[in-house]
Amino acid sequence: MSQPPNFSQRPEVKLKRLPHAKDLPLPRYQSHCAAGADLMAALPENSPVILKKTHWHLVPTGFAIELPEGFEAQVRPRSGLAYKHGITVLNSPGTIDADYRGEIKVLLINHGSDVFRVTHAMRIAQLIIAPVSQAVFTQSDDLGDSARGTKGFGSTGT
Repeated sequence: MSQPPNFSQRPEVKLKRLPHAKDLPLPRYQSHCAAGADLMAALPENSPVILKKTHWHLVPTGFAIELPEGFEAQVRPRSGLAYKHGITVLNSPGTIDADYRGEIKVLLINHGSDVFRVTHAMRIAQLIIAPVSQAVFTQSDDLGDSARGTKGFGSTGT
């Protein structure tokens, strides 16, 4: 049985540099209190990804990942790309499980009105490392009462 994760210290996340990221830095936080570390596109120098309106593309980052058990990595949009160009992460947040050992890739989509060029070393997404727990699911014929009850979509206001 493995040890439970220690959430009081910063987890070590191992990254394996792949050949197409030989000149890229490791993901890094852009400010002291930043929650997300920036991921960069690892593309051939003269081969940008052209994102037309409503099109998406899986963009490589050039790093494979090993997370400690009890943690996940979330791939989230960069707010500046979303605000200025309508570029976001299609499956946001994308989840990377602790047992995945492949390359981190970012599924970008263009919701903007103009064609967008993704170039090598461009900062394209944020990587958030977060603790997770696995629930124990049980079947029950009765669920406890709550003020909300079974009211769903839009029931708490818009």
